Amino acid sequence: MEQQHTVVVTKPEGNGLAVTALVLGIVGLVLYWVPFLPYPLAILAIIFGAIGAKKPIKKGLGITGIVTGTITIILKVIFWVVLIGASASAA
Repeated sequence: MEQQHTVVVTKPEGNGLAVTALVLGIVGLVLYWVPFLPYPLAILAIIFGAIGAKKPIKKGLGITGIVTGTITIILKVIFWVVLIGASASAA
């Protein structure tokens, strides 16, 4: 008599929105010196990070996406303040 074996393959559950938030946040940080490009990246990183952080799997990536998006916006505001201040003092 032949024995039959059942093999169950489970795919680990992922959190695509959290990974997307992290990638968008990092790209926003790298490209923060480009005039208007980082704003949509940072905003999407914060939104996707907030949604991704609600899932229990890879929650840390979602939180990191929120943090990198927020840092990108803060750096961008500082960039504009310095740029406007420098141009005002030069005039």
